[in-house]
Amino acid sequence: MKNFFYLNRLFSKYRKEPYSLFRKLLGFYPRNISYYQLALTHRSLSLTNQEGQVISNERLEFLGDAVLNSIVSDLFYRHYQKKDEGFLTNIRSKIVNRDSLNHLALKLELNKIVKISKNVNPQLSNDIYGNALEALIGAIYLDYGYDQCMKFVKTKLFDPFIDLSKVEKFEMNYKSRLIEWCQKNHYQIDFEMTCETLNENHQPIFQSRVLIEGTPVSESTGLNKKESQQKASRLAYQQIIEQKTLHFLKEESKN
Repeated sequence: MKNFFYLNRLFSKYRKEPYSLFRKLLGFYPRNISYYQLALTHRSLSLTNQEGQVISNERLEFLGDAVLNSIVSDLFYRHYQKKDEGFLTNIRSKIVNRDSLNHLALKLELNKIVKISKNVNPQLSNDIYGNALEALIGAIYLDYGYDQCMKFVKTKLFDPFIDLSKVEKFEMNYKSRLIEWCQKNHYQIDFEMTCETLNENHQPIFQSRVLIEGTPVSESTGLNKKESQQKASRLAYQQIIEQKTLHFLKEESKN
């Protein structure tokens, strides 16, 4: 209860009464407002409860990430009824990646209400708002359940801000995404050329492999080195999103 009152004071600087603030943001009134206040509280504030636990949105972010992936998968499964698993995974990754979530968070103007320390420069830590969006979805899930999360994602994110025809055509630089993910998580990443042959039309075919912490993660071919590395990076990135390639990293202790 003490945490609730503290978070309530934290958000009291806004002229609008907190319930009205969240009603405008979400499209409905919260039942348990403390979930939503916590979703917008960044760990840089260094808040702790009576047990010494950090008060931040990180646990809600973890939950919201899983719920959002499920919802986007659900939406795309129903929308693209003739597309295969590879297509669905690819287009989902375009929606749930960091840049996309940060962009959507700014569209919702979360940058105006997320509580962060004055010592943190959001421009240098631009995942803050995308992470807060995931935490917000986690808060909705705890407060109202899956169906309300689905409604929020459809009415507040997809309908106003996402053009699927443009998403389909957009090609991500998967190699850059993969390198960025490895750097963030302190993993060593390498790219190897494993083979160069000629196809039936006597065109050169390049085969590239992605290794994380020295372990092969994916492999693919292309008509040039860049194409083969991009394809291999896409496979690795998609597997990481699906958490299929992380088993060999569990024993690694990364600081």
